[in-house]
Amino acid sequence: MAHPTVAVQLVQMLRAAGVERIYGVVGDSLNPVVDAVRHTDGIEWVHVANEEGGAFAAAAEAQVTGKLAVCAGSCGPGNTHLLQGLYDAHRSGAPVLAIASHIQSQEIGMAFFQETHPERTFQECSSWCEVVTPKQMPHALRVAIQTAVGEQGVSVVVLPGDLAGEESGGPTVESAMVARPSAVRPPAEQVQALADAINAAETVTLFCGAGCRDAHDEVVQLAGHVLAPVGHALGGKEFIQYDNPYDVGMSGLLGYGAAHEATHEADLLVLLGTDFPYPDFLPQARTAQVDADATHLGRRSPLEVAVHGDVGETIRALLPLLERKTDRRFLDRMLRDHADSLEKVVDAYTHRVEEMRPIHPEYVAAQLDELAADDAVFTVDTGMCNVWAARYLTPNGRRRVIGSFRHGSMANALPHAIGAQFAAPGRQVVSMSGDGGLAMLLGELITARLHRLPIKIVLFNNASLGMVKLEMMVEGIPDFETDHEPTDFAAIAAAVGIRSMRVEDPGEVRDTLTAGLADPGPVLMEFVTDPNALSIPPAITGEQVRGFATTASKMILGGGVGKMIDLARSNLRNVPRP
Repeated sequence: MAHPTVAVQLVQMLRAAGVERIYGVVGDSLNPVVDAVRHTDGIEWVHVANEEGGAFAAAAEAQVTGKLAVCAGSCGPGNTHLLQGLYDAHRSGAPVLAIASHIQSQEIGMAFFQETHPERTFQECSSWCEVVTPKQMPHALRVAIQTAVGEQGVSVVVLPGDLAGEESGGPTVESAMVARPSAVRPPAEQVQALADAINAAETVTLFCGAGCRDAHDEVVQLAGHVLAPVGHALGGKEFIQYDNPYDVGMSGLLGYGAAHEATHEADLLVLLGTDFPYPDFLPQARTAQVDADATHLGRRSPLEVAVHGDVGETIRALLPLLERKTDRRFLDRMLRDHADSLEKVVDAYTHRVEEMRPIHPEYVAAQLDELAADDAVFTVDTGMCNVWAARYLTPNGRRRVIGSFRHGSMANALPHAIGAQFAAPGRQVVSMSGDGGLAMLLGELITARLHRLPIKIVLFNNASLGMVKLEMMVEGIPDFETDHEPTDFAAIAAAVGIRSMRVEDPGEVRDTLTAGLADPGPVLMEFVTDPNALSIPPAITGEQVRGFATTASKMILGGGVGKMIDLARSNLRNVPRP
C-alpha cells in the first residue's frame, strides 16, 4: 500500500495537531509543501512579505493561543530570513515549528546555488533541529511537534525539496500528543526551605515575571500573608500588576516606582517565575527563587534558596507553612515611596502635554490606553515603544502585551500583530510601532492589506532611533547617526491601500485614535512625536545620566506613567494613617 508523500503527510499531521495556517513565502523547494496545503482542508497558507515577518507572526500566534504555530522558508536565503523571528519565539517560550526547506539532497555539500546548512544555522534558536528524510516520516515529525510543545520553544524540520515529493516511510496514524506541559510540582523539602527563609526574614519583597501568568491570585495572597511589596519585570506586568494592592512598580532599565528600593532593602527577595536578565538591578544577596525551569535558578543572582516548581503550585504548598506577618511598616513605606516617586515626576511629563508640539509620545500612549478595548492585544516594538507600553498600558487580566522582550529584535510589532490578529480574529489588535521598527519590515503593511486584517497600527514617529540615542547618552557618547530624514509613513500606507492618518497637532490625538480604533479594516495612525521626550525633567545632571544603568533610570524614565499613579494612590488606602 502506497503511503502519502512527505509533504502531504507533513501537512496532514500539522492539521491533526491543530495547526490552521503556515506563514511564509512560496517558492522552489517549498512547492510540494505549498501544494499539499492547497489540497488540505482546514489549513491555509498565509503569504507574508518577508519570511522574518512570518516567523514573528507565528511566534505571536503561539503566545496568544498557547498552541503550536508554523512558519516556513524556502532553501538558502528563504529560510535564513526566519532567524530573527525564531530566536524571538524560542526565547519567548512560544511553541513554533519551522519548515526550513533545503536544496536538492544530491547537491548538499557541493556549494550548490543557494546552499546553506539550516541544520547548523538554527541550532541555537531551537530545541530540535534535524534534516528529515522520507524513511524517518512520520516519526520524526511527531518528535518535532512534541518537542516544540513540550519544551515551549522552536523545532525546525529541515526538508530537502526533492525529498518532500517522495513517498513517506510509513502511514499517517493518529498519535496522542500532550497539548502543553503540566505544572511542575516542587519537592517538599525545597518548599520547606523557602518557608523557613521567609519566616526568618523580618521583611520580604516579591519580584515577579512571566512565570506568574497563571498565579496572579496566589501571588497576591502570598504578599498579603507576609506583607510583601510586589515588584515586577516587564514580562510579568500584564499578569501581576492588576488588582494588586501590594504593587510597587517595575525594576530594570524601564523601571519606575519603588520596585528597586523594595528589592534591595528587604531582608529576603523572592524571585517568582522570572529570568530577569539585568543582575545590576538585583541585590546579589538575600535571594530565593522559584521557577518551573530549573536552568533559570541562580542564573542571575546567587541564591539562599532555590525551588524548582510552578509558581502557583509552589505558593499553594508554601502558604500552610508560613507564619502570618503583622508588621506593616516596610510594606507601607514602600507603598508610600512608590506613590511619592510617581507624584514627583508625573507633572514634568504631563503638564500641558495636550498642547505641546511636537506631540509628547506619553500623551499618545495614555490616550491609547484609555480608548483601546478591555481585551485588546498590544504588540510592542523594541525601543522606546517598550517604555510607553511599560508606563501607560494598564493591565486588567484580559489584555495581552506581546513584544520581543527577551530577544530584543527591532521590527517585531507589525508582524507580531499579524499573527495575533489571525489567532484572535474577534479581538482588537494594536501594533505600537516605532518609525525605525516599521521601516525595517515595511513590506508587512502589504501583508496586512492583502489579508484584510483589521490591525490598528499606532506609529510613534520621532524620526530617530530614540532608545539608541538614550544608550549613547548613558555611555557619555554624543548621539551619532540616530536621526534620519522625516518620513510620511501615512502616505506609504495609503499607497498600499490602508486607511491612514498623520497627526502633528496634539489636539487631534484623541479623535484620531477614536476614529482609527473604530474602523473595521487595517488603519495606520501616525503621530509625529518629540524625539527629546526623555530629556526632561531638566534637573537631571550629567553625572546622573551617566549613572543611569543603576540609579538614575527611575528619574529619567520614571515619569509619565499614566494610570500607574492612580493605582499607586489607590493602594495607599491600605496604609494606616499615622
